[in-house]
Amino acid sequence: MATKSSIKLLIDNKSRRVIFAEAGKEFVDFIFSLLALPIGSVIKLLSSASMQGSIGNLCQSVKNIDSIYLLPNKEKSTLLEPNIYLSGSPSNLLLEGENNSLQPKMYVCQGSGCSTASLEKNAICPTCKYQFNREKTLVFPSKETVEMGTSTGESGGFVRGVVTYMITDNLEVTPMSSISSITLINKFGINNGKVELSEKVVHLGMNEGLELLKASLQSKKVLTDVFLGK
Repeated sequence: MATKSSIKLLIDNKSRRVIFAEAGKEFVDFIFSLLALPIGSVIKLLSSASMQGSIGNLCQSVKNIDSIYLLPNKEKSTLLEPNIYLSGSPSNLLLEGENNSLQPKMYVCQGSGCSTASLEKNAICPTCKYQFNREKTLVFPSKETVEMGTSTGESGGFVRGVVTYMITDNLEVTPMSSISSITLINKFGINNGKVELSEKVVHLGMNEGLELLKASLQSKKVLTDVFLGK
């Protein structure tokens, strides 16, 4: 979702509710990738003030606590600005411009012949009891390599691109089919004339991505809240 894409909404006009959306691979890859966002990145994207519950206070506590209370090999940025490593997945719309493209560091110990490694600097090797303090760079496949596709002809991401997907208002994702769509419409009362249907194409960008993330944490009517207003 580096550029704006679109999905088609099927709307019940009487209740002003999205019944479901028709979407391709790009949108499904995006909403699936929300599951891989560390909570620290979520708070940073939405800001502490907009977070329901107490997680925003927890984030502020990390910011406020004096560094003398942290262990010598720990930094606040580990919690507040975590790196996201999703090898083979599409770049997340919400993370464009973020420092998530840096190659992560890994550390090996000083023990002779020891092949153990860690992502945490100065941790103690469980095998030979030396510190992990020799820095190495962990290299993932480049974006160009991922986009070339696999042996099956599929590009990066999570789902196949030759399928149309149905996404319900509460973000249940299934392959699109006539039976599944009719079944869902019937739940809204189309057989007794309670539903007036219309279609609407909506475009997705950074702002919509943020709203989808926020609504997914707070609502059971995500598509309605984001695209039709609360």
